[in-house]
Amino acid sequence: MSFSALVLIMYLVILSGNGVLIILSIFDSRLHTPMYFFLGNLSFLDICYTSCSVPSILVSLISKKRNISFSGCTLQMFFVFAMGSTECFLLAMMAFDRYVAICNPLRYPIIMSKRVCILMASVSWLSGTINSAVQTSLAMRLPFCGTNIINHFTCEILAVLKLACADISLNIITMSIASIIFLVLPLLVIFFSYMFILYTILRMNSATGRRKAFSTCSAHLTVVIIFFGTIFFMYAKPKSQDLNREDKFRTSDKLIPLFYGEVIPMLNPIIYSLRNKDVKAAVKHMLNQKGIQ
Repeated sequence: MSFSALVLIMYLVILSGNGVLIILSIFDSRLHTPMYFFLGNLSFLDICYTSCSVPSILVSLISKKRNISFSGCTLQMFFVFAMGSTECFLLAMMAFDRYVAICNPLRYPIIMSKRVCILMASVSWLSGTINSAVQTSLAMRLPFCGTNIINHFTCEILAVLKLACADISLNIITMSIASIIFLVLPLLVIFFSYMFILYTILRMNSATGRRKAFSTCSAHLTVVIIFFGTIFFMYAKPKSQDLNREDKFRTSDKLIPLFYGEVIPMLNPIIYSLRNKDVKAAVKHMLNQKGIQ
């Protein structure tokens, strides 16, 4: 199987898997809860995230047309960066949701009201968009020289900055600040949320309750480890060393963004569905409505 065929298959799986989760979270009343509201947002984000880059990758692989306009590169960089930043905050919001559900179950409907959930999701999307607008505008205002060949599958910001003919210290500073806000802070929220969750679970007398609590958190924790692990490897390492060196990007620097750009969005609906009885029941109900046994 060719690489382009593999990318296409993965993209179709992403569209179908995440699309099904979005449909279920909207039309199945049993999934009208904060957890599935955020999961629907995550699925929509994953579809947007991959649709910003995968089609252009497929075109370049199939037609061998590997050029992109300046405006096209700018838009691709903006949307990819915005989706990535938003996902960091969304995963933190989902961790907080699990914390309230397990540690404060009686107050859960009050704390995680519909208005609060919409506000939390809006903050995630707005902050990711603002961060991307700042980073993209600072990157694309730089003068570029030489052959202007981006040694990457997409207009990834680190690869583009390597082509700049001017001082990029401001870009390095702003990206370092963004790494703290969008990587460190969400991870702190996730870490302390799960510390309180673990403490509450260990105090439960019911083994069934402990298993149920662990089950509801395991899917989210798996996604967090995979997503933040790859993101940290790419964006939290020293940038001055990477951006100022003259040698080409290592192969891993190009494959890792492709990993969290395609593999993780493909795994998300699978991970959230495998051990989730609510999703399985919703899928079964949808199939039965269509007469599929």
